[in-house]
Amino acid sequence: MMHRFFAVTLAGLATLATWPAQAQGLRPSLPSGISLSPGLARPAGPRQADYIVAVVNSEPITNNEVRARVVRVAQQMAQQGANAMPSEAELTRQVLERLVLEKAQLQAAREGGIKVEDTAVDLAEQNVARQNRIDVPELRRRLAQDGLTLAQFREELRNQLIVSRLREREVDGRVKVSDQDIDTYLREQQSEGAQAPQEINLAMLLVAVPENASAERVKELQAKAQGLLDRAKAGEDFAALVRQYTDGPDQKGGGVLGMRSAERYPQLFVDGVQDLPVGGVSPLLRSAAGFHILKLLDKRQGGVPAAVPQTHARHILLRPSPQLSEAAARDKLLDFKKRVEAGTADFAALARENSQDGSAKEGGDLGWASPGQFVPEFEEVLDSLKPGQISDPVVSRFGMHLIQLLETRERALSPREQREVVRNIVREKKLDEAYANWAQELRARAYVEYREPPQ
Repeated sequence: MMHRFFAVTLAGLATLATWPAQAQGLRPSLPSGISLSPGLARPAGPRQADYIVAVVNSEPITNNEVRARVVRVAQQMAQQGANAMPSEAELTRQVLERLVLEKAQLQAAREGGIKVEDTAVDLAEQNVARQNRIDVPELRRRLAQDGLTLAQFREELRNQLIVSRLREREVDGRVKVSDQDIDTYLREQQSEGAQAPQEINLAMLLVAVPENASAERVKELQAKAQGLLDRAKAGEDFAALVRQYTDGPDQKGGGVLGMRSAERYPQLFVDGVQDLPVGGVSPLLRSAAGFHILKLLDKRQGGVPAAVPQTHARHILLRPSPQLSEAAARDKLLDFKKRVEAGTADFAALARENSQDGSAKEGGDLGWASPGQFVPEFEEVLDSLKPGQISDPVVSRFGMHLIQLLETRERALSPREQREVVRNIVREKKLDEAYANWAQELRARAYVEYREPPQ
């Protein structure tokens, strides 16, 4: 299912949970002629005659665009275990409004001269493959298997990068976090009865049930899932079972979904593990995607942590410009990596000579950093490295990086460091709010015309 890849792309534009339009309650009046049931059931089937359903500042959105996006979003929600799917009409309205907002953002980016070269898309595609622990050829094979062309996938990656750069330019600089903001957050956390959200880390084994499967086939798959559940509860290695049998994402990684607040998991998953001890295995859970078996790997109370895992890394940052194309920046960083690994160059010396940020004079040294201190696209790659390992070139909103992880540690935080953690938490919250407000302003300025289908 292609939705497993969209869940980890740079901006997450296909994920309903992060849509500003939905959060703001923007609901267009949907043209009555959009019909999605046949395509939703079988996206590879015959296509209807296409027609325009909306125009955004003179740029059209077609019925087929809406249909294709609804299919992918519905698949993604099913794969993630959503137990309260919106109606088809509601999902279609949300998708159409998301497309309207995307068009407006991409138009604003073009007017502002923001462009993304093929090299950056190449690196984004590599990042998606790496995050799913497969190589690019396998990623492309699965794309074709799921009916999404490589051109469509790369165009969506390009658009996500463009919107990310637009957001950095238009929104990120507006956000400031004061000491008063930090004090307010700490008071709220410490107030009587305040409960910090629980964080959990799960591993998942999925036995997928095909759409329109017969009752007999569903029964067979349920029996298979029950057999795997029995083996897991008997003490068999859960990660090994996942690697051999799962139909879900992260097969090679043992199905680990990652530590996150419970509210960021489907309610089906949260309910399934709420009474489990760490190391416990859930009963069989049924979603639109199939049968899920979950293992609770860890849980902790959220809020301000007393101790955190920290990384000590260094990097070389190159900012593409008219004088340095993205392709040239990537080739330059790859050459640096090859020379350092061969022992013919020193990473710190290369950083001092070439890195285009304030860490250059320190040999690219970023010091000890806590989770959330770096932008997500940088931190995801950093977290995948082992001490001493150097990444491939990584695209972030700031440019192109070569990252080396030096060492890791678990460290108790001083009160001052705890305030810095809170500063990052508050900043991320303010960024989301600022982005939602900016997107709403952009949407309000756009001329949008909804059209009825041809008779």
